[in-house]
Amino acid sequence: MKFVRYADGTSSRVGVVDGDLVRVVDGLADLLPLIEAGEAELLAAGRTALRRGATVPLPGIVPLSPIATPPTVRDFYAFEQHVRAGRAWRGLEMEPDWYELPVFYFSNPYAVMGCEPVPMTPGAERFDFELEVAAVVGHGGRDLTAQDAEHAIAGYCVLNDWSGRDVQQREMKLSMGPVKGKDTATSLGPYFVTPDEIADFREGNGYRLEMTCTVNGALYSRALWSDIHWSFGEMIAYASRGAEVRPGDVIGSGTCGTGCILELSRTHDSATYPWLQPGDEVVAAIEGLGELRNTVTEAAPVIPLRTRGATGQDSGTRPRFTDGAAR
Repeated sequence: MKFVRYADGTSSRVGVVDGDLVRVVDGLADLLPLIEAGEAELLAAGRTALRRGATVPLPGIVPLSPIATPPTVRDFYAFEQHVRAGRAWRGLEMEPDWYELPVFYFSNPYAVMGCEPVPMTPGAERFDFELEVAAVVGHGGRDLTAQDAEHAIAGYCVLNDWSGRDVQQREMKLSMGPVKGKDTATSLGPYFVTPDEIADFREGNGYRLEMTCTVNGALYSRALWSDIHWSFGEMIAYASRGAEVRPGDVIGSGTCGTGCILELSRTHDSATYPWLQPGDEVVAAIEGLGELRNTVTEAAPVIPLRTRGATGQDSGTRPRFTDGAAR
């Protein structure tokens, strides 16, 4: 089943895609309550909508993120081609632990959006997309096996992890992050697709479904989901090690091979693959999961953290004491 959440005036609604129509799930503005209710409730609501739900034309809607604010967003690093290319640029061999630990970072659940305008990272000049697939947890737990975690997946979406590369690079020199370099926007959608919809394409640790990304109509990225090294079952199991995963948690795969400008510009050249600019249309797509369309917009201005004098030191922000002592 393929669900979509979309804007309806000042509110939002949830429906089931039925050809060129969306059949509305009555009284629902977010998919999270249905995911939390469990697979049976989710599918029952979808079947009811398909039988008698009001309809709206699919081409006339703007898909939002299926979940307005996910409980958490964890983004992994699961495609070997992308990891290997990144390390090669830095003159590094593959780290053996990458084959033992499906590492991730926590992203910003408040910055999740659908097919909406995407603001650039404040202060960034090198703005980038990242073509990924996301799994959404359907029922939670702790210390799950990979097999149990695979069965805990409620559905899949396309994910675009927008990145201010120059901001990210500065932050990660300090052995922390990504922080603000990836904090401004994460696109998720356009649909929430239940696993049975794509079951026939299962192959290896993923699905034999093509992943592509275009910028202003030009093809930038092409990969197969089945190229993934770590399965989502393994990723979710690792996330649950000594911790809890909950319904609605979003698990990102990390960038697929050729799935970002950073990789493409270094593998080929920066003239062919320039950084994104305001007005660029980026379409991240995965067979069976749909096309996630976003237009890049100007960044918000950077607000200085401190007022600085000519010497670069604080100007009037630190208390002064007449005896000269710092307290």
